[in-house]
Amino acid sequence: MTRNAVITGVGAVTPLGVGARTLHERWTAGRSGIEGGFGRASDFEPKEHLSTKDVRRSDRFTQFALVAAAEAIEDAGWEDGSPPGDPDRTACVIATGIGGIGTLEDQHIVLQEQGAGRISPLSIPMLMANAATGVVAMKHNLRGQSFGAVSACAAGAHAIGMAERLIAYGDADRVVTGGSEAAITPLATAAFSKMDALSDSGVSRPFDRRRDGFVMGEGAGILVLEEEEAAKERGARILGYLRGYASTSDAHHLTAPEPSGRGAAKAVELALADAGVAPEDVIYVNAHGTSTPLNDRSETQAIKSALGEERAAKVPVSSTKSAIGHLLGAAGAVEAIATLLALRDRIAPPTLNYEEPDEGLDLDYVPQEARPLRNGDVRAVGISNAFGFGGHNAVLCLEAS
Repeated sequence: MTRNAVITGVGAVTPLGVGARTLHERWTAGRSGIEGGFGRASDFEPKEHLSTKDVRRSDRFTQFALVAAAEAIEDAGWEDGSPPGDPDRTACVIATGIGGIGTLEDQHIVLQEQGAGRISPLSIPMLMANAATGVVAMKHNLRGQSFGAVSACAAGAHAIGMAERLIAYGDADRVVTGGSEAAITPLATAAFSKMDALSDSGVSRPFDRRRDGFVMGEGAGILVLEEEEAAKERGARILGYLRGYASTSDAHHLTAPEPSGRGAAKAVELALADAGVAPEDVIYVNAHGTSTPLNDRSETQAIKSALGEERAAKVPVSSTKSAIGHLLGAAGAVEAIATLLALRDRIAPPTLNYEEPDEGLDLDYVPQEARPLRNGDVRAVGISNAFGFGGHNAVLCLEAS
């Protein structure tokens, strides 16, 4: 028996606001959540969504995950926020790139200025990378497999891919999965800046000739995956399908992508093969699109290599990061949600700030304004790319209902 993973709920907190549909609608309308060189989740006020206890006992990245998970679970129609089936067969896999670095920095200041006796006993539970997974699992009685994924900017996509595998192999009937990040902190910002990774202009302009680095963002994206037959049996609304997933490694450099895009292209090829679809079936690509000189060039080459140059030239390719910045470990999950909703509405959201083409970067990057995707009998199949420091490549193949 084939066990397919369907998507029944989505939730998000991003620089464009609280809510998955808010992300989709505002990005599609050409809105940007980037201000002052950062993509902050400025509309997010923890106490509007969480209890005082939850706020006090959780780092900002866990708070994002709690709110996005609550939205996704409600969207999936789970009554009282609990699984619609056996909790022991309900898993939780939530990724992060860095984890509770805000807590780490704050407590280090306390240690230096006030001494060890003033350190919070909640420090480790708040800063550990698996905190979001554990807290979300406890909040919603998810008693199946529970773990985190940490693979830099590919982490969110890796978590979703592993969630699909849990369902496919019969280890779970439903999984709450995604990624969360809150790393706009003094140390993280200074460290990325010292690497010359951040944009000096404070503008995210993927694929544009003037691109000069990524803009840091924060937030979370959470999806509810369920085994298809079980979801249909309970009368769930199916938003779409996770058709394929694949992951590779560049094995090239700790921070720079392999210039030819070979590893990324291989991940795309394997994800399509896993989904059983051909390049001709792909009608949209949500690019990793960081706005860095190296990534955008190697990713363009990877898309051409994986889809074939002729097909690649015809497929709209856009970058969510142009509107919200780079959410690091949450990026792959937020962008998977953005991809799914774009496919459902049959619309390609825009790559903002794309104005000046660069030699060799010659795909259809959907500059400035959204446009309709193909309609008719064509399947709404798209891919979402996520590539991370360490040479990690993760690709999801999604199909909207």
